[in-house]
Amino acid sequence: MSVSLYYTARRATPLTESESAAVARVVAAHRTSFPYEDEESLYVYDPRTAEPGQVLDGSTKMPFDPGRLLPVIAHVLDSVTELRRALPDAEWRVHMDDLDVAWDEAEGYALPGMRDADLAAELSPAGRDAVPGASDGRATLGP
Repeated sequence: MSVSLYYTARRATPLTESESAAVARVVAAHRTSFPYEDEESLYVYDPRTAEPGQVLDGSTKMPFDPGRLLPVIAHVLDSVTELRRALPDAEWRVHMDDLDVAWDEAEGYALPGMRDADLAAELSPAGRDAVPGASDGRATLGP
């Protein structure tokens, strides 16, 4: 059984050309900086197939490897945060299956512990040595 992160933006008016370009820039930057070639990353659905009122939607299947889970979650949520900031007047819903991911104006989208280096080290098969700064309280994951 897999777990996925879903993201949807709705509003009455379609995206403008500049908004579409901003979305394309965020998606391209995300794909360039995504840490794992063999994992699913930010995936925005074709807007021509969207339901009326949906201006953006997509999903990302989370990795089965626990050592990759937190970096993928952090990277994708950071990208969805950028997308929301590019489309601030849309109504957004971000959720991981049945769990809604709350929006914070300062931090954006985040889940508790997603940048915790010690937790990432515990989940990593290579242990604490694989996560720079684990146990010293200074390390973070993601940008």
